[in-house]
Amino acid sequence: MPKNGQSGEGPSDGKESASPVASKEMIAQPNSQNPPRRKPYTDMQSAARFPIKLPVEVKSKSGNRPGETQNISANGVLLQMDAEMPVGSLVDFTISLPADVVGADSDVQLDCKGRVVRNYEDGGRRGVGVVIDEYSFERS
Repeated sequence: MPKNGQSGEGPSDGKESASPVASKEMIAQPNSQNPPRRKPYTDMQSAARFPIKLPVEVKSKSGNRPGETQNISANGVLLQMDAEMPVGSLVDFTISLPADVVGADSDVQLDCKGRVVRNYEDGGRRGVGVVIDEYSFERS
């Protein structure tokens, strides 16, 4: 019996193969006129958010800027900052998770790389939404 919806013809390594009915005209290929699609911002907001306020240092091409996390989710973080960060900016930042909160002997550093997906102003401070593209944990 064929696996994974395969017809039984072609490779049987468990990987899906293109249907012979689909043509190149039917499948959008990324190029300069048709860039690859990213998840819509509303899809990224669907993860549960946890209200966690921790100091953070945000590094970008325009320099280092201090901030504070407002909430964190599996997809990203909302930061409160004094400076504007343009949408699309690539950023690196480290969040220090306190030892007593994570049940460790020492603080745990969460090193992140991401990109700014939204920003707004609220009472003189900037709200900056960042999608986390890469992260790693390091013990202090």
